[in-house]
Amino acid sequence: MGIFDGKNVIVTGASSGIGKAIAFKFATEGAFVALVSRSEEKLRENVENIKQAGGKAVFYTADVRDFDRVQEIVKDFHKNVGSIDILVNNAGATRDKFLIQMKEEDFTEIIDINLKGTFNFSKAVSRIMLRQKSGVIINISSVVGITGNPGQANYAASKAGIIAFTKSLAKELGSRNIRVIAVAPGFVETAMTSGLPEEVKETYLQSIAVRRFGTPEDIANVVKFLASPDAGYISGQVIVVDGGMI
Repeated sequence: MGIFDGKNVIVTGASSGIGKAIAFKFATEGAFVALVSRSEEKLRENVENIKQAGGKAVFYTADVRDFDRVQEIVKDFHKNVGSIDILVNNAGATRDKFLIQMKEEDFTEIIDINLKGTFNFSKAVSRIMLRQKSGVIINISSVVGITGNPGQANYAASKAGIIAFTKSLAKELGSRNIRVIAVAPGFVETAMTSGLPEEVKETYLQSIAVRRFGTPEDIANVVKFLASPDAGYISGQVIVVDGGMI
């Protein structure tokens, strides 16, 4: 028996990294998980691995910026499973450049993927959760959305926007027993960070109190707790998971 037996979960950006770890975590705890990403090949592999481990999962390919496609996915998943209990908005991207070099499309694309994608899925599931009078929405932000970072004005703005969005939505939905929480990871070892120069990684490492980088599983464990009944009095908060980095 898992703590999420009978629960239905949507995880965006679930093809790799943090999203993949979160999807697997929910599946191993009994949830039926819908994995969403643009990469059909990776999603198919992840779903197969979940099923081989005894879990339940399906996948949907989508660009989270596509409002109509997001509506279709949520409607289809809800029709098939009967409820949507947890949404994890994890899909994200970076286009790092100093502002003087940043093109308009570099800014717009990151805002649209990270922030508008969070809006699209939250809006789609909130109608269902309001009727259910229950639900949890967890939005993956970043410590950069709190501190800022040179060369990441677009990314930091999108992640700060997610924090403000989370706090506002928590106030809107709280009276219907719907919790909304932001998780702000620090430096996590994923494909998104693997390409950084070693000297940059070493600088980050020295700023982390526990002297190690985070793993996707570190974030998944926190998301698991926040989505569980044990965190039933937590909403509208930003949970920083950074090993003491900030």
